[in-house]
Amino acid sequence: MDQSAFAKLIAQALNLSVDAVGNTLALLDEGCTIPFISRYRKERTGALDEVQIAAINDENERLKEIAKRKETVVKTITDQEKMTPELEKRIADCWDATELEDIYLPYKPRRRTRAQVAREQGLEPLAQIILLQREQNVEKAARSQLSALNSQLSVAEAIKGAQDIIAETISEDERSRQQLRGSYRRTAIISSKVVKAKQDTDEAQKYSDYFDWHESLKRCSSHRLLAMRRGEAEGILRISIDPIDDDECIDRLQRQWVRGGNVESGRRKDTCQQLVAEAAEDAYKRLLKPSIETEFTNLSKEQADDEAIRVFAENLRQLLLGAPLGQKRVMGVDPGFRTGCKVVCLDEQGNLLHHEAIFPHPPVNRRMQAMVHVQQMIHDYRIEAIAIGNGTASRETRSFIEETVAAPLSSPEGDTIVHTQKTNEAPSGAVGGAFRSVSIFVVSEDGASVYSASKVARDEFPDEDVTVRGAVSIGRRLMDPLAELVKIDPKSIGVGQYQHDVDQAKLKHQLDQTVESCVNLVGVNLNTASSHLLQYVSGLGPALAKNIVDYRREHGAFTSRAQLKKVPRLGPAAYQQCAGFLRIPGAKNPLDNSAVHPESYDIVEHMAKDQGCTVKDLIEQKDLRTRVDIKRYVKGDVGLPTLTDIMHELEKPGRDPREQIEEFEFDSRVQTMDDLEEGMILPGIVTNITNFGAFVDIGVHQDGLVHISQMANRRIAHPTDVVKLHQHVTVKVVEVDHRRHRIALTMKL
Repeated sequence: MDQSAFAKLIAQALNLSVDAVGNTLALLDEGCTIPFISRYRKERTGALDEVQIAAINDENERLKEIAKRKETVVKTITDQEKMTPELEKRIADCWDATELEDIYLPYKPRRRTRAQVAREQGLEPLAQIILLQREQNVEKAARSQLSALNSQLSVAEAIKGAQDIIAETISEDERSRQQLRGSYRRTAIISSKVVKAKQDTDEAQKYSDYFDWHESLKRCSSHRLLAMRRGEAEGILRISIDPIDDDECIDRLQRQWVRGGNVESGRRKDTCQQLVAEAAEDAYKRLLKPSIETEFTNLSKEQADDEAIRVFAENLRQLLLGAPLGQKRVMGVDPGFRTGCKVVCLDEQGNLLHHEAIFPHPPVNRRMQAMVHVQQMIHDYRIEAIAIGNGTASRETRSFIEETVAAPLSSPEGDTIVHTQKTNEAPSGAVGGAFRSVSIFVVSEDGASVYSASKVARDEFPDEDVTVRGAVSIGRRLMDPLAELVKIDPKSIGVGQYQHDVDQAKLKHQLDQTVESCVNLVGVNLNTASSHLLQYVSGLGPALAKNIVDYRREHGAFTSRAQLKKVPRLGPAAYQQCAGFLRIPGAKNPLDNSAVHPESYDIVEHMAKDQGCTVKDLIEQKDLRTRVDIKRYVKGDVGLPTLTDIMHELEKPGRDPREQIEEFEFDSRVQTMDDLEEGMILPGIVTNITNFGAFVDIGVHQDGLVHISQMANRRIAHPTDVVKLHQHVTVKVVEVDHRRHRIALTMKL
């Protein structure tokens, strides 16, 4: 099928312009990435955003899969010599996967069924006689058929075999299946029961809400369905999906197939109508209902997966776009009790300068020694900020670090005593043998252990153990969350909703797309980015990213984007895709540190020339930019959308779309769940967002849940209407369930 036909189908499905969809498909076929198309080809797409382009891409892939399936269907039916012009046209016009399978079902090769056995016994003509419902004496017709076949079957066996054929015919009929699907869509109930043998076990208690649960399937939220399915997978729950009234479904089926619509009371039991009615009931119970239940089980799971993946992707986006501290000298601390705290010192580029272990907590309790060592490291390595992981001993380690930073320091040169004071201003490092304020942050360490044991970490730090690598990751996350988190499998970051229960291929596709979108939204410093970060830049990938790093190592820092063309295997197509997303701070051409694409440099140079100034002047002087009439520069493929983007970029070249980082401190009254009391008002950090609410860290090593109903004094559609990941919030404790380790919170203060 040609691309124009696909474009029409997709445009209709997504309510978009056919031309915009067609141009987008053409760009995708040319190898253009979604970020590149959305940012630099707005004229061709009608300014479609990344979400719309991704939807076009996904719909295109779906149609390709259906087209491929059609080829199999047509070939199978043709090989059976059952293809007709009408059937071929129906298949050609069909672009719904379920409808296509319904068309194919009667011709689909299958295992040996009861109906197939009956057909092999020659009972198909008898089945047709009964189904026509014109024969008054079915037994006589059956004897006649058996005699002609010289069969040893009894009349009862023949009639039963014919009913099996009728039941299968009914179950494969498109109208019958659509009718039952309609009943399921309107009335299906999902039910959950506990397996009695598991009811009292500790592992079953987390599913106690579903021990005896039922609700309308169409109202069942994705998180409840996935929770039930996980309980089923663990052997704790039994799940079923049924229409609200089986008798009504059977009655509808009988009205469809029995002449006259039903079986009149008092009619003889051996009439054709009665036999067809019995076959219809058998078709429903034995064939149709299990088939449609499986279909709706899979469909509901797919829909729940899609919603869970959407939530995960949005959370991941917020996490990756978390506020960066920037290029500061950072101390990373991976806290611990028995094994101590692993401390690393990093320079402004995140390079490891020093590491050691300290033991300020029980059972070792070398607190004073640890304090002296930390102060010495802050002084020696001019530390400006400290990042502490939020795992075990996090609260205790933060208290220790705060005490250490505030304590008097003996300088290495003598006995001069200076005090440090913690402020909210950006720290300035070592000055004259003393150090000024050092900001302290607690950062999420989810996935740090995964990174520390990964090949990426081993390649970066082949001579260091996993504890050092983990502490480095914690420190770097403070400096630039995006650059560090891209090294970790998103599923290990801990911001998902039943991420291990959903379709893993679909999850990976969506998360990879999200990472790519975030990396290209922010842009990448060409001279400091790791190969792992570079591989997500539009048009690159692992091989070209490695080539860029190798070239940088051999030839020194890039001084212009044009130098990329000298990187091995980085051809014109890859250069076109990646150049606009790579930044070179301090480049001779200031546009090389902006999101202006090299293909548009001549436009900016023309603007500057018309104003009698340089490109640098145009960037630095607002009055010069205000005099530019962008309509004068519209030409060919360059329209107002591109020109508007260029002017915005000239205003703040290479601007970082992420917010500024903020410090945070937990309430000192609470350390564990035992310290919590109902009614307490506490500060917290949003750690995860789901469809049903947000999880908040209040500093007791167990996140509390703010249910969506407790997030605002108004009805909200989704928790993201109120909160975002890592937002600082104030909550009140509503309930503490020690047995199930649950904390209920409210934001309605």
